[in-house]
Parts: sequence; structure tokens; C-alpha cells
Amino acid sequence: MRRTRASIVALVVLSLAACSTDQPATGPSGAPSATGAGTGEQSKFFVQADYDAELAMLGATATGPADKPWEQVLNPKMVETTKFKKKGPHKICFSNAALNNPWRQVGFKTMQAEVETHRDQISEFVHVDAEGKDQKQIADINDLLGKGCDALIVSPNTTATLTPAVEAACRTGIPVVVFDRGVETTCPVTYINPIGGYGFGHVGAEFVAQKMKPGGKVLALRILPGVDVLETRWSAAKLVFDRAKVDVVGVEFTDGDPAKTKKIVDDYLQRHGTIDGIWMDAGAVAVAAVEAFQDAGKPVPPINGEDQLDFLRMWKDKGLTAIAPTYPTYQWRTPIIAALRILDGKPVSDPWKLPQPTITQENLGDYLDPAMPPLHYAMCGCTGLPGYPQRWK
Repeated sequence: MRRTRASIVALVVLSLAACSTDQPATGPSGAPSATGAGTGEQSKFFVQADYDAELAMLGATATGPADKPWEQVLNPKMVETTKFKKKGPHKICFSNAALNNPWRQVGFKTMQAEVETHRDQISEFVHVDAEGKDQKQIADINDLLGKGCDALIVSPNTTATLTPAVEAACRTGIPVVVFDRGVETTCPVTYINPIGGYGFGHVGAEFVAQKMKPGGKVLALRILPGVDVLETRWSAAKLVFDRAKVDVVGVEFTDGDPAKTKKIVDDYLQRHGTIDGIWMDAGAVAVAAVEAFQDAGKPVPPINGEDQLDFLRMWKDKGLTAIAPTYPTYQWRTPIIAALRILDGKPVSDPWKLPQPTITQENLGDYLDPAMPPLHYAMCGCTGLPGYPQRWK
């Protein structure tokens, strides 16, 4: 997320207010606030006002085309862009954090297909892959600034480290669009993402806490630290688990590695005998976690995954007790649409908050596309794009 001065002050206030209590404190919405006894200190990324706003958006109605969620906006706050109006066709440049997991690969294919639908408006699309390295992405952005880009799209590798590079890009006067992961500055024209990490983390944790036995043992599996959308997922889950008084026996980073995930789960099963719930801040290794229980001959507990098809198919085939909050890959279409609107001088929302659907037992069948590969993401919004389905296979 992008943090305002008020948000940063809120972080300091929350830190100073931290105290040890049997019951988590509540924020202005009545939801738990930043501190809790059972899961350690709250993340420095936690902002109570942002948490309250995201949870409120879970029940909000978006504006925009009903059949195009990537063009919809929740709680739009329009900003003028007339100063960026420029005659096309345009050179659009994209600094990408990485293509190092299936979610990002599916998303980038969706973005490329979206570009193809605007060939009359886009003369050149330049993509640079930072390979998950902050310093490479900083160098990439600096290099792109000398390439004559009409607009720059950035998906930051990590939040704080990439902030100065984004600020430097803004100072050149070209419109900057940030999406997926945020930065700690308000200088981009818009920041695009679905409801966000708090919403994702809350939905998954509420389900796991409600479906497991009271006071049972939860293992939290995380991908990596320092990324705002992942940190806020854990922040929200932490609040749910503290309130529910479940026993969070471990919070472990998997690096998105299935083998490492299996070893972590197996270690905890050997140490504790049973695990009553699995919460994940991303679903890429959900199948590996389930397989670890199967290999150990243990029942699979309530679990949250994501909309990756291998997990959805396993959920159906094995009758899992599961839920899939999503961070839809259709969001990769929106930065292209936004950049072109900005270069046309048309208002855009800042932030541009997209809907964030949840897959449940009731609607699971709607997302089980047998034609697509296991690592495909169901929320790609790509079925009407050029090259479907071959491009995504």
C-alpha cells in the first residue's frame, strides 16, 4: 500500500499503544486493533484505518461494467489527468518485480494480451523483469526513464526499497502507475490493486478459525517478508486468530517452495501430533501442504488456498474443508487500461480498488476449467482475450 503522512503517524501511535492484555483491543470499527497476545507483535505495515476500510469493502458494490471486473472500481476517488494528455500511439513501459511464480506468469500473459487489444493506441510495449531483486529493479526503472516512455507501470518487488525509485520516476513528469504491490509514496497517478491483503487474510483466517476446533493448533505458512500485500494478509489473520484464541503454533516462511513447505508441515506434525488448521498468505504451495498431511496419514485440516487450479481440483476431488480468497490476476489488465486513459487525459480513480471475489464450496464448480493447466489461476479474466486458451497453456 502507499502510505500517507497520516498513516505513518498512525503506525507510530499503534506502536506506542501496544500493551499486554488477555483480549485484543478494538479499533474504531469494533474490529481488533494492532496488538494481540497469541501471535507476537503486529507488523509495522499495519494501519488500522486501512484495515477497517478494506474489511468494509468486502461487502461493497463496485461501479463499472458488470462483466468486466478489471474495469470496475470500489469507492472511486477520481483524479484529473489532463496534464498528461498526449497524442498517441504510445510507448508503454513496465518494470516488473518478477516472473518467478505461476501467479505472476499468468498475470503477465494476461497483460500482454490486453496490450494486443490496444494496438491502435500502443506503438511499443517494453517489459523489464527484475527477477525478484530490488537493486535490479531500481536499475531497470532508472534505465527505462531514458527510453522515451510515455507512461511507466511498476509492480514493485518490495515496498520500502522501491519507493525512492518510483519517486524519481514521478519527478520526470511522466505518468506512473503502480499496481499489485504498493510503495510508500502518493506520487503515482494511481495505485491499482484488488481490495487488498487485509481482506484476503481476514477471509481465510475467519474460515479456518470457524471450521477448526476451539483452541486448536494453527500453522501459518507465509511466502516472504517485506511485501506490503503479504504483510497485511498476515496482519489481518493475526487479529482473527488472537480474537478466536486459537493456538498459532508456528509462522513459517516457505519461499514458495513446495519441498520446503512439505518439510515444514511434516516437522510440525511430528512435533505436535496434530495440526487443526492451515492458514496461508498465498496459495501457490497449498497443494504441497495438503500432500504433507496425506503423506503422514493425517486428516487434512481446514485450509485456505487460492484460485490456482491444482488446489481447486484437489479441493473438489478430496472433499477438503477449504476456501480460496483471491488476489485476481485480472488486475494485470487494469494498468494498461489506466495508462491509456491517463494519456487520453481522462480521470482515473486513485486508489483504483478492484473487486476481490472469494471461491467457496458453493461456487467452486464455476472455476474448475478442465481445459486449463494445473498452475493456471481461475480469476485471470482472460477468456475473451487474444490467444485464449493457448497463450495461458
